[in-house]
Amino acid sequence: MHAFVLDGKGGGERLDWNGVERWKPEDGVLWINLDYAGADAQQWLGMRSGLDPVVRDALLERDPRPRALALDGALLVIIRAINLNQGAQPEDMVSLRCWIDGHRIITMRHRLVRAAKLVAAAIDRGAGPATPAGFLADVVDSVIEPVVTLVDAIDDEVAALEENLLDNAATEQRARIADLRRRAIGVRRFLAPQRDALSRLGGMTQSWLDETSRARLREAADRMTRSIEELDAARERAAVTHEELTSRNDELANRRLYILSLITAVFLPLTFITGLLGVNVGGVPAQKIEWAFWALCAILTGGSGGLLLLFRRWRWL
Repeated sequence: MHAFVLDGKGGGERLDWNGVERWKPEDGVLWINLDYAGADAQQWLGMRSGLDPVVRDALLERDPRPRALALDGALLVIIRAINLNQGAQPEDMVSLRCWIDGHRIITMRHRLVRAAKLVAAAIDRGAGPATPAGFLADVVDSVIEPVVTLVDAIDDEVAALEENLLDNAATEQRARIADLRRRAIGVRRFLAPQRDALSRLGGMTQSWLDETSRARLREAADRMTRSIEELDAARERAAVTHEELTSRNDELANRRLYILSLITAVFLPLTFITGLLGVNVGGVPAQKIEWAFWALCAILTGGSGGLLLLFRRWRWL
């Protein structure tokens, strides 16, 4: 848990639990950031926060979807951020739940959220948000930047796969394409509703939400929309690349099977003749003629050459 009282100038004073309990609205805007899985956080939220039970349930939801709701002059905002924690998959997005009114900010998370950490560091430096509206805009901006970076990385990987389509490592490329498509689907699951939530935030009319912050939120929604469009384009390009790779592999396999079929067509009569002459029964002709073997070889060679000429005339070769 960490908590601040904002001084209205970009800085703030850190508070412990006792400071949070003593806080009054006239002291300044309170920001308290809690781990929703902690027993003390759940106890404070249920007994001391004064929030409506519906809001408390939303803040404690296990796997929430991004959304933005206006409730009695306050905002309930749930956003998803790229998971930048060590050893985690970026597309395994972390959630940040926010309750913001004119004098208090409550954020809930379980895994570390880089956006909240950056805002806290900015407040310690005296360069943080001065108002609840500025806090919301700063958090959203910090969430959007890694999203844009991840989408650009996926797009670059797809472009690299397109350029290396002619490489022989087909199995490895198919695995990479499948992984990229899986990652894109996992990220888009939350980005689409988050885009809608940010668009709604840009049109909210709470008294504490100033026009500058609304403009920043609208710009963030526009960046999110562009990222989703680029992600969709990357997914479609990956699908086309996968289809092209599959088509080329099928074409290569068909060409090899065709060559094997021609070889079989040439050697099938030869095998029949040699098998017939090689039976261990009486009556096989020319057994006593010394030059009969070479004559048979000449006949078989001529027959094979004739078949090849016939295949070429039929344009099979």
